[in-house]
Amino acid sequence: MKEVKTLGQFIIEKQADFPYAKGELSRLLRDIGIAAKIVNREVNKAGLVDILGGTGNGNTQGEQQQKLDVYANEQFISALKHGGECCIVASEENEDILYLDTGVSKNASYIVAIDPLDGSSNIDVNIAVGTIFSICRKRSSARATLDDVLQKGTMQVAAGYIIYGSSTMLVYTTGKGVNGFTLDPSIGEFCLSHPNMQIPENGNIYAINEGNYVHFPDGVKKFIKYCQTEDPTSNRPYISRYTGSMVADIHRTLIKGGIFIYPVTAAYPKGKLRLLYECNPMSLIVEQAGGRATNGCRRILELEPETLHQRTAIFIGSTELVLTAELMTTAAEFVF
Repeated sequence: MKEVKTLGQFIIEKQADFPYAKGELSRLLRDIGIAAKIVNREVNKAGLVDILGGTGNGNTQGEQQQKLDVYANEQFISALKHGGECCIVASEENEDILYLDTGVSKNASYIVAIDPLDGSSNIDVNIAVGTIFSICRKRSSARATLDDVLQKGTMQVAAGYIIYGSSTMLVYTTGKGVNGFTLDPSIGEFCLSHPNMQIPENGNIYAINEGNYVHFPDGVKKFIKYCQTEDPTSNRPYISRYTGSMVADIHRTLIKGGIFIYPVTAAYPKGKLRLLYECNPMSLIVEQAGGRATNGCRRILELEPETLHQRTAIFIGSTELVLTAELMTTAAEFVF
């Protein structure tokens, strides 16, 4: 019989990789896992209770908030507050950083940037949604500030996502490979199901919102035409798959190979996806799995964050496909 290893057991085993942490990072990852189970429960029964649909309010990004957006945000913040290992939360749903100045967390060393429910516009139509998180250590010995949040992606000590789909998975990295855990509802535990995940070097799936084609830079249009052009020697035409949920599209790309692109457009001249709590964590995961992530010309993890909700373009996935897309674009195309 195959040995079952839970997320908690795995985290404890790997704790020796971070001798300076003294168990804090392990407990922080555990807290995120607990909140994920609670959110998963509500996502799975959303159609049975009054938790579907919009709140009638917009978040700080000007996007329509869904009821589950608010619920997920509250659950993750609550778990982090009571866990005691996090001093600041930066969330897509909050305009400013949130200080967790409770008795148990005032001296905490970690900062969490989080998109509590990515792809929430898909909730009402039962398409997979997810959570994305990034973890950094505060840089100063004094009380953490916004400057501690605005760290390059290379400074992340851990990153991950949870996908709430046909099964619920938590995938994370601490900079030493990528591992995936599937929630077993019969025991209520995330169990190791995808050890040492590796993204294929190439792939035949591209994910981009082709409804915005006329607004894309010329190089991106050229790459799409390249994907659509028949060429038996290179297994083209490629397959187009796009769900509108970054977590779902990246998860598929990580397992099957391919590329996910969200470029700049006239409407979003700096890109649409957020650097700190979407692109940085996903880029760390994909790079740790052997892939590549850039904004079309620069490595995502080396971009300097200047604002909390800073946006960026992103080209992420199998190394060969990302390089091909980059060759068809120029730096000039990223300025509108």
